[in-house]
Amino acid sequence: MKRLAVRREAVLVVLLLVEMVVMQALSPLFLTPDNLIEVVRQSAEIGLIALAMTLVIITAGIDLSVGSIVGLSVITMGMLWEDARLPLSVAVPLALFAGALMGGFNGALVTVVGIPPLIVTLATMAGFRGIALGMSQARSIRNFPEGFLWLGQGYVGGVPVQVWILAAAALLFHLALTRTAWGRALLSIGANEAATRLSGVPVNRVKIQVYVLSGFMSALAAVVYAAHVSVAKPDAGLGFELTAITAVVLGGTAVSGGEGGVLGTLIALLMVGFLRSGLTLARVPAEAQDMMVGLLLILVVAVDRWSRRSGRE
Repeated sequence: MKRLAVRREAVLVVLLLVEMVVMQALSPLFLTPDNLIEVVRQSAEIGLIALAMTLVIITAGIDLSVGSIVGLSVITMGMLWEDARLPLSVAVPLALFAGALMGGFNGALVTVVGIPPLIVTLATMAGFRGIALGMSQARSIRNFPEGFLWLGQGYVGGVPVQVWILAAAALLFHLALTRTAWGRALLSIGANEAATRLSGVPVNRVKIQVYVLSGFMSALAAVVYAAHVSVAKPDAGLGFELTAITAVVLGGTAVSGGEGGVLGTLIALLMVGFLRSGLTLARVPAEAQDMMVGLLLILVVAVDRWSRRSGRE
């Protein structure tokens, strides 16, 4: 499996390089340092979500509510700061806790109640977004202090701050998945949940932890997003779930669970980011870009299913 993962990641790197050549042919502005840095900056926010989504999908689950958790978390932080007059040093941790709580709610419905994750997160995707719109009355919150905006607009060593945050998170996720018993439990649950239960692994607890982590990372992405765009709004994170799932599946994580890794997700995330950037520079409408990303997701899942079926035969 390790050799297979390395081969997939090598293929992804080659495809990424080919894509960059094609995008440069479409627009000479694509390979400029400013554009590349901005693509990486934009990808970092969704990347935080994609890291946790990788673990969710490895357990054969799905979380469609991540974008809505971003919106509800960011508006919670903004209202605590502007309306409740709490300092951001308090509002930010509370927003992160709210995100983790929403993830835990998803996990409890999936494990304790036994509702399929697709149904649960589809329902909470609408529910969390509605709560965010109702709480804020569709208003946006601005005028955050410069110290907070540094998280989304600052640089350390010439690299955007959020890229450092993503790199640190990616390292932790990689180590957790490949070097801990908890990570092996995730892979085992996705491969064969019944057998994992019989082996004594607390499956329900592990799955709830994964959804809590997904909610927490979505809230962290919300904080970074607000610092990047200088505004907290209830429709933040709209469509993030599509990009995150595309990156995870394109990166080699099996939609059926039991297989996947962090590095492939990160490479695929850059592929999606470069695709959107190149098409934007080529003046392709955003609606057409969304259609292309959606078709890419369908194609990747179809190829993944076909390759696994061929391998079994």
